[in-house]
Amino acid sequence: MTEGADGVAGTGKGAGADEVAEQVRRLDERVEDLGRVIARQSQSLERLLDAEKKRSARDAAGADLALLVDLLALFGDASGCASSSADAADRAAFTALADGLERLIVGHGGTPVTPRVGDDFDATTMDAVDTRETGAADRSRTVAGVLRPGLNVGSRSVRPAAVIVYR
Repeated sequence: MTEGADGVAGTGKGAGADEVAEQVRRLDERVEDLGRVIARQSQSLERLLDAEKKRSARDAAGADLALLVDLLALFGDASGCASSSADAADRAAFTALADGLERLIVGHGGTPVTPRVGDDFDATTMDAVDTRETGAADRSRTVAGVLRPGLNVGSRSVRPAAVIVYR
């Protein structure tokens, strides 16, 4: 093989077309191998991006739903104990516990739905589990009692508040 003026190996007088064809075939294999490596890397990057998007969407909601549902159950129990306690010291302790649980829920991206008696019934955040007759027309379709608080995460109602509604 001889080297030309540009520094590239040439075929020279003794080199045949078979040698050139073999070099082209090897080059073709290397290009194909490189193409496969790039395709695998691209697929890996796409998988990583998809996983990151899912994680970001979950983080954007700011919520671990299982934890929030458990915290909501404790919040409901503490609120119920506070409202039914006859002892002022117990009522204050349960209220403080409920307030702390509410802060945890809000800190993890949730919002407790705690309607009050007289609030308008909202089917998107409340579930009417029972009704109560009312003589006053202006009290119709308002909350008569709260059985269990609800939970919103972002704009989504994860667990509606269980309420009794006047009809």
